[in-house]
Amino acid sequence: MALSLGRRLYNLTGRREAVGEGAFAPRPEGRLIWLHAPREGALQGLTHLANKLADEDGIATLVTGPREAGLMPPPADQPADVRAFLGHWKPDAIVLADGEIRPALLFEAEARGIPAMVVDGREPSLVRGRDGWFPGLMRGAVQSLRHVFALDEAAAQSYRKAGAAQVDVLGRMEAVSAALACHEGERAALAELLKARPIWLAAAVPLAEEAAVIAAHRAALRLSHRLLLILVPEQAARAEALAAELEAMEGWIVARRAVDEEPDTETAVYLPDSAEEYGLWYRLAPVTYIGGSLAGEGALRNPLEPAALGSAIIYGPRPGPYGTVFGRLGAARAARAVGSANDLAEALGDLLAPDRAALAAQAAWTVASDGAEVTEKVLLRLRQLIGVT
Repeated sequence: MALSLGRRLYNLTGRREAVGEGAFAPRPEGRLIWLHAPREGALQGLTHLANKLADEDGIATLVTGPREAGLMPPPADQPADVRAFLGHWKPDAIVLADGEIRPALLFEAEARGIPAMVVDGREPSLVRGRDGWFPGLMRGAVQSLRHVFALDEAAAQSYRKAGAAQVDVLGRMEAVSAALACHEGERAALAELLKARPIWLAAAVPLAEEAAVIAAHRAALRLSHRLLLILVPEQAARAEALAAELEAMEGWIVARRAVDEEPDTETAVYLPDSAEEYGLWYRLAPVTYIGGSLAGEGALRNPLEPAALGSAIIYGPRPGPYGTVFGRLGAARAARAVGSANDLAEALGDLLAPDRAALAAQAAWTVASDGAEVTEKVLLRLRQLIGVT
């Protein structure tokens, strides 16, 4: 009785004119899995899951999410909208990421025999803008889920308390690999040329941070006089003038990749001329500073790029769009946060110790590759739900 009252109250809130089927794009032939991410940060694991479904099973996916991520939004969580959406797309299964519970959707899916599951599950909450007191609604909606893969035990307990029948603590699904490719011949040649030299990389450095990077390198050279800085400016056109300034002001020998200069034993700074070879620089440098995070508008490179290639990470107080990723890396001691130019120099000096760099780099790689087993377990369960062996 309480659930019936809760459903009626819920369906009366936020009412709007339903979207007709003519508003949808054509449905692809064959099986279709609907994947939904309520926020941009929940998309990475779903994207990798979609790729694996296509590559390994030939199954098409429909991915919905926030408009700011360039995705089609889900239907409003009203019975008429949900019926029109499910009637057109006819998904074989529904995968909801995060912890957003959409009662109208889940009740209609259950009525149609469409299995629904939660992945990367946080503690459950009603769809944004529809929260309120609806007797029995959350329990009834959660009970309709065929499986919940929770991020942690706290989330799992919340789903169990709400009535979910099958809940496992699994952690986060694997994101699309951030490991960038490189030309192996180039890597081998430079590795041979630079063997036994300590190296660090300053990636995508804006003009406002050049002084901090230079000061950090100057300080680190006192500890390791053979240290090489690979400095990639945010703007490739800045490389020529920057080389001249470093030679005049610091007295350093600078090699520029744009004019085919190679870093020899006396080179203090190597200046690449484009942003197209980060896969090469991450492989060569055991320590990477992410530009834009100290005095810029926010980190200009995804920290999972160096992490995936085993490079320890230094970053400033402005993570930009990568706050969650930096948080994961920091918790694993794979990234070092700094608050100033002086801190940058200190962190660099600390990580130049080979044992410390190796530990941080291994932790970074672990974070970047974390989730592969989770994705495989999600895939296995999804295949079971839709009858694919």
